[in-house]
Amino acid sequence: KEVDEQILQVQTKNSSYFVEWIPNNIKTAVCNIPPKGLKMAATFIGNNTAIQELFKRINEQFKAMFKRKAFLHWYIGEGMDEMEFSEAESNMIDLISEYQQYQEATAEEEEEEFEEEEAEEAS
Repeated sequence: KEVDEQILQVQTKNSSYFVEWIPNNIKTAVCNIPPKGLKMAATFIGNNTAIQELFKRINEQFKAMFKRKAFLHWYIGEGMDEMEFSEAESNMIDLISEYQQYQEATAEEEEEEFEEEEAEEAS
């Protein structure tokens, strides 16, 4: 409950940094086994366009391992098909592209707002 209240305060205080097209963009989890010396631990994941960098890095690592077929035999042995890995890679690329589109759209929107403000100030 304390964590949720703190997150709500952060979100309210920094509302200009959150976009309306990503609803429920903050998730928290409290671990009941804290690190030594602390009374609690928390994980914070904010859904924003910056996460595409993480997806890009994971995709690069995946491609390198898939190219060498590293660990593939374990998955195939459990009944997965090699094609499922290609589909997963394609889905990851689509996800990265979608975040990139949102980032570009937001940047264009902010640029238009800035130009409008400058025009108002000039008149």
